[in-house]
Amino acid sequence: MSHKLHLEDVTVSYNRIPAVHHLSATLSCGSCVALLGPNGAGKTTLLKAIAGLLPLETGRIEFRGHQVEGTSGREIAYVPQREAVDWDFPVTVRGLVEMGRYPALGKWRRFGASDHATVEEALHICDLEDIADRQISALSGGQQQRAFLARAWAQKADIYLLDEPFTGLDRNAVEAFAQAMRRLREAGKLIMASHHDLKSVEALFDHILLLNGELVACGPTAEAFTKDNLDRAYAMHVFSGHAHHHHS
Repeated sequence: MSHKLHLEDVTVSYNRIPAVHHLSATLSCGSCVALLGPNGAGKTTLLKAIAGLLPLETGRIEFRGHQVEGTSGREIAYVPQREAVDWDFPVTVRGLVEMGRYPALGKWRRFGASDHATVEEALHICDLEDIADRQISALSGGQQQRAFLARAWAQKADIYLLDEPFTGLDRNAVEAFAQAMRRLREAGKLIMASHHDLKSVEALFDHILLLNGELVACGPTAEAFTKDNLDRAYAMHVFSGHAHHHHS
C-alpha cells in the first residue's frame, strides 16, 4: 500500500500572523511535488510545519496513519535554503552524509558496516562518490545541494522537504539534482520542494501543491498546473488583504 502524508485543516502562523490557512491535502510517496505560490504565500512556513519546526494552530499532519509530532522522527528530512547553512564548517561530503546516521546510532551503538553501506548508497544516489573527500566549502552550489540530499537519504528519511533547492543552480546542476530527486522518487520517497520557476515545473515535478495562504490546487502536474489555477494563486495575491476574508 502506498504511504500517504495527510494534512488536515492545517493553520500555521509565522511571527503571530497566520501564513497558512486551513489547508487540507494528501500527498503520496513515490512522487515529486512542487510547492508553488507567490512570495509570502506560506511555502517555507508549510515546509517547516510539516518538518515539525513550527507548531500548528489548527489541524493535524499524519504520515502512515500516525500524527507527525514535532521532529518526531527521522522519517522526515528538512533541507533549508542554501543561505541558511554555514558552508565554512570543516567537514567533507562523506562526513556530512555520515551525520545523517548519527540519530540512528543513539548514544551507544558504534558506526557499523550497515551505516557505512547506507552512506555509500547515499553518495551513489546523489552522484557524489568522486568528490566524497572534498570539503563542503569547496563545492559548487549544486554539489552542496546534493550533499544535503544525500545526508537526508542516509538518515533513511521517507519525506524530503526542500526549500528552493533549484535556486541559483545552472542548467547542468539543475539536471543533476533532478536526477537525484527522480532516484528518490523511484525508491518510493515523497519529495516536496518549494519552487519559483514556473517554466521548469513540468520537467521537474509530477505533482503540484499551489498555495496562496490557503490551498488553491493540489494534484498531478498534468491536471492541476493550469493557467486558471496559476491565475487564482498569483493574481489574487495582489489584493489578498481583502480577498481571503470573505469566505471563512
